[in-house]
Amino acid sequence: MGKGAGCCPSKKRQPRRDSPPLSMALSNSAIDTDGTGRTSAEATAAAADALISQDTLKIFIVYYSMYGHIEALAKKMKEGVDSVEGVQGCLFRVPETLSCDVLERMQARPKDESIPVISAAELPAADGLVFGFPTRFGAMATQMKAFFDSTGQLWQAQQLAGKPAGVFVSTGTQGGGQEATAWTAITQLVHHGMLFVPIGYTFGAGMFKMDEIKGGSPYGAGTYSGDGTRIPSDLELAVADHQGRYMAAVVKRLVTA
Repeated sequence: MGKGAGCCPSKKRQPRRDSPPLSMALSNSAIDTDGTGRTSAEATAAAADALISQDTLKIFIVYYSMYGHIEALAKKMKEGVDSVEGVQGCLFRVPETLSCDVLERMQARPKDESIPVISAAELPAADGLVFGFPTRFGAMATQMKAFFDSTGQLWQAQQLAGKPAGVFVSTGTQGGGQEATAWTAITQLVHHGMLFVPIGYTFGAGMFKMDEIKGGSPYGAGTYSGDGTRIPSDLELAVADHQGRYMAAVVKRLVTA
């Protein structure tokens, strides 16, 4: 699988050890390329990149988006994750289940091909996970459910047990399932033994604003799509950014404790 948004799944994380000082590590990696004692610049840079990658926590933001609403929240959430030192957000799409002909008839938005499609086998490489999806009658869209249905081997081995996980959603109307869609998704996390991380009311006063229509709930960020032409508001995007930062902070505390 190719890189996505500057991130590629790493191998299963080993127990953390204190890293040696960067200068010492680079010194040990010096390569005498021509017998004169000069160090290869390429080897030095590679050693630095390896140390940085080793110490960077990964949060996978895994989503399905048909009309771009969830994708907009996902990209904003990645910004929030990336703003926390030592944590990197990685964007992934789940596989599409509809044919191109059906998607065209539904006037679906073209996929962002720069964001890779993830397989279930790659999930254990994450230190934390956030899943985003639109609602279908109060539950996650079929594409995301099909992805979860493909995680049977991970469930059998409980490879995701103990991993922090959150959700964010999109609905067509105010009564269309902002909380129900998140609530019904928690069953997927529970059977895997994942630790559900809601945002509660940590966003502050913005959670109580009544002078504009806004998606989101204590379960996680959210937006309203309406007839498909409405785009996420600045407030909804701000909640997504907050959820990214909040999740990054939680993952960082749990992994480095």
